[in-house]
Amino acid sequence: MSIKCFLKMKNKEKIAMITAYDYISAKIAEAAGIDMILVGDSASNVMLGNSDTIKIGMDEMLIFIKAVKMGAPNTFVVGDMPFLSYQISESEAIKNAGLILKAGADAVKLEGGKNVAPLIRKMVEYGIPVMGHIGFTPQSYKQIGISSKGKTKTEEDLLIESAVALDDAGAFSLVLEMVTEPVAKKITESISIPTIGIGAGRFCDGQVLVWHDFLGLNRDFEPKFLKKYLNGFDLFKKAIENYSKEVKDGTFPSIKNVFKPIDIESSDQK
Repeated sequence: MSIKCFLKMKNKEKIAMITAYDYISAKIAEAAGIDMILVGDSASNVMLGNSDTIKIGMDEMLIFIKAVKMGAPNTFVVGDMPFLSYQISESEAIKNAGLILKAGADAVKLEGGKNVAPLIRKMVEYGIPVMGHIGFTPQSYKQIGISSKGKTKTEEDLLIESAVALDDAGAFSLVLEMVTEPVAKKITESISIPTIGIGAGRFCDGQVLVWHDFLGLNRDFEPKFLKKYLNGFDLFKKAIENYSKEVKDGTFPSIKNVFKPIDIESSDQK
């Protein structure tokens, strides 16, 4: 998959995107034929146990991105730009975006509307592919609160203006997070690049969900937009309980799990 492929898929084929943060998860995702992997700053929550995405930095993101690309070398990988990696200055933003690409990502993602359009334009001019992100932007939750966007005419107009500005700036796709469905539909129809929805309804050009959420590993997270495709928490918990029980009652390891001395193995073979 490539940016050209994603652009051609608009209005023709839905784009399936998931997050991943480690080698094995990425390996599974690639084997499943997923279109795109996002190494999201949501790693702050699901991998590091933080209460928000603000607390993760470049050092951690680069480690996760490298691991994912090792596991999914043939899949298009997008690396999130964490909080304060692009807000301080244009030069700092371009440097950090370059580090994300050097770590193995095929593109970067950053949050913001019209305010970040000039920065995206400059990044694209320097050869950095950029995915935009509007609607609910988690890095700004302390200022904007946690709620869906597009409920008023003012919000709708701002979202559409931002989407058009990011399209014009050269972003190759746009995440719409927690945007009301009618507004997400209007945005999708108003721009030339694919929209990737998360809680933005049925009419986006694609969808993205977090690994730990749709696999049911994070059982305390139950947003309206989430569909769980596996009860992962209970399945993993049961497996660990079975392992612990067998260790304690002596049934693991069994004879087939142990190594024999070379001389005994040789005599057995004779």
